[in-house]
Amino acid sequence: MIHIPQQTLEFLGSSAPFDLLTEDQLNHLASTITVCYISKGDAEQILEQQRGSLFLINSGQFSVKDSPEKTRHLSEEDYFGCGNVLHKEDHLITMTVDSPGLVYCIPAQTFEWCVSVQPGIGSFFRHYSAEKIHSEQLDDSTSIWMYKPVHEALAQEMISADLNSSILTGVRLMAKHCVSSLVITDNQRLAGIITDRDIRNRVVAEQVDVQQPLSSIMTTEPAKITHQRTLFDALCMMTEHNVNHLPIIDKDSEMPVGILTATDMIRHQRSNVLLLVKALSKATSMHELSRLSWQLPQYFSKHAKRLGDFDIAGKVLSQATDIMTRKLITFFVKEHGAAPMDYCWLVYGSQAREDQTMGSDQDNGLLLATEPDEQAAQYFADLAEYVCRGLDKCGIRLCTGNIMASNPLLRLSVNQAIKEAENWVQSPTPEAILNCNIFLDVRGVAGNIHLLTQLHQARAPLFKQTRFLAALTRHACKSMVPLSVFQKFSYKKGLPKKDCIDLKHSGVAIINDLVRVYSLANGLTMPAIPLRLESLMNQPELSSQNVKNLRDVWLLLNRLRWRHQTQNNAKDNYLSMSDLSSIEKYQLKEAFRVIRRTQQAALFKFAGGSA
Repeated sequence: MIHIPQQTLEFLGSSAPFDLLTEDQLNHLASTITVCYISKGDAEQILEQQRGSLFLINSGQFSVKDSPEKTRHLSEEDYFGCGNVLHKEDHLITMTVDSPGLVYCIPAQTFEWCVSVQPGIGSFFRHYSAEKIHSEQLDDSTSIWMYKPVHEALAQEMISADLNSSILTGVRLMAKHCVSSLVITDNQRLAGIITDRDIRNRVVAEQVDVQQPLSSIMTTEPAKITHQRTLFDALCMMTEHNVNHLPIIDKDSEMPVGILTATDMIRHQRSNVLLLVKALSKATSMHELSRLSWQLPQYFSKHAKRLGDFDIAGKVLSQATDIMTRKLITFFVKEHGAAPMDYCWLVYGSQAREDQTMGSDQDNGLLLATEPDEQAAQYFADLAEYVCRGLDKCGIRLCTGNIMASNPLLRLSVNQAIKEAENWVQSPTPEAILNCNIFLDVRGVAGNIHLLTQLHQARAPLFKQTRFLAALTRHACKSMVPLSVFQKFSYKKGLPKKDCIDLKHSGVAIINDLVRVYSLANGLTMPAIPLRLESLMNQPELSSQNVKNLRDVWLLLNRLRWRHQTQNNAKDNYLSMSDLSSIEKYQLKEAFRVIRRTQQAALFKFAGGSA
C-alpha cells in the first residue's frame, strides 16, 4: 500500500476544484502524483521529466510561461500547464524560480480520470485557462432573472389601437387576439391603456355607447417602463402602482413595444419579498413605514441561503428606499401643500445603482426647475429635512459626509447643476473627481424626472472630453486590488481579522469607477452596473468577454459581501478569507486579476497608459 502523507491529502482536498472529489477519489489522485521540490538549478530538468502534466504549486514563487500568452507570476494554489492537459497540446513550459518550493505534478491520465468522475473539474479548468470567472453558483442563480431586460419576458404580441378608434373596434381586437389589455396610441406614441376590467366597469356597467372613441374610457398616462429596464424594476412598479398590465416603451422614441402582465411576472417571480415592498407602498404613516422597513434586513438574514439569493438583495433595498422616499414626500405634501415649483428628488451612489447593502447610508439631493426665492427655498429645506430624517428612522442612516438633500449645497437648479459640471470638467481637481464619482451615479425617484433628463443632455458632451476622462481613469486606477505580484492575497493592517479584505474599496468601488468612465465616454446615463455593462457589450472599447467577466466579478463581490453582512450581522465589507471555500478563494483571486487587467486597459484607452 502506498503511504500518502496527510499534508498532501489536506492540501489537495482544500484546493479547488479537487475539493469536489470524494475521499476515495482524492486518495486515488494523491497516489498518482509526483511531488517535486523545484529550485533554480533543477527547474528545467523537472519540467522536462514531467512534461504533459498539470502542475499545482504548494509553496514557492515562480514566473511561468506555459502558453503563447505573457509570463505569469504564480504562487501557492496556482496551476500551470492547463492547456497541455486540457487540449492535449505540447507547449514548452519555461520557468524562472523566484523562490523555490514544492510543486505537485498531476499526470495527464490522472487529470482525465478526475474529469470523468467529476465533470465540474473540467469546467473549472476550461474557465481557468481562459481566465474567466466561473462557478455553478454564478450560472445557477435563483434570482438572476431580475437582471433580464423586460422585453425578453414578453410572452405575447402587443395589440394596439388608435385612440380615435371605437370602443367596439377595440373590444373586437382584444377578443380576436385573446388578450386582456389593449395599448392605445396617438401618432404611434403611448396615449393610454384599456383592460378587461375597464370594459366591465366603464362600458358594460355604465352602458356606454360602444361607438364612442377608445379615448373616452382609456386610462391616460398609465404607469409604463422602458424596454431596457429589468424584470425586477417592472415587478416593483406594478406592485407600487397596483396594476396588472404594464406597457413597455422604447427609451428613445417613447413608442410602445410591448406589454407585461401579472401572468408574465408570475412565471419569473422567485421571491415573496415583494410582499414586503407592496406593504411599504401602502403605508399610511411614518410609524407604519418605519415598522415595515426594519423587516427587510430580517427577511434576508432568514431566507437568503445561497450566494445567488443575494442578487436580488441590493435591488430590493434600493427599490424599497425609493418607495419610502416617495411615501415620505407624500406625507410632507399632505401636511404642507404642493411644492412651489417643479423639482426632482435625486439619489446617488448605491441607491442610484440599485446595489445597496446593509451598511449603505443616504446619498440624495434635490434638482429644482429654477433658483428658488426665499419662501420656496424654505419649503424645499423643510421637505429635505423631513425626508432625510424619515429615512433615518426607517434604517437608511444619515450620510456622515452630508451628501443629502438637507445640505443646501445639494439643492441646485438645473442651470446651477450644469454650471457645477462645467467647473468639474474645466478643473478636474481631486475634490472635483471625488464629487463626480459620487454625483454621476444618479437617478430620479420622485417629482419631475424630466429635469434630470434635461441635466443629462446638457452634461453629456462635457463628460466626453478627453482630459476629464483621463482624470477619472487615473483616479480609478489609484486603488490597488489586494493581490501581490505573485498572486497572493495582501492584507491591510487594522481590519477586524488578519486575513480580511475590504470588498468595497478594494473591488466593488474600483469596478464602479471603471464602468462609469466607459459609460461617460459612450454617453450612457443609466446608473445600474448590469445595465451599463449590457449597453457596453455593443461598444468597441471593451470586448464582449471583458464585459461578461466584469459583470461576473461585480456579481461575485456583491454576493460575498452580502453573505458576510447577513451571516455576521455586520454592516462592514471586511471579508475574512477563512470564511471562503477553496473555490471561492480561487474565484476571488481571479476576480481581482480581472479588475487589475481592466484598470491597465482603461489607462491605455483614456490616459495614455499613465497613472
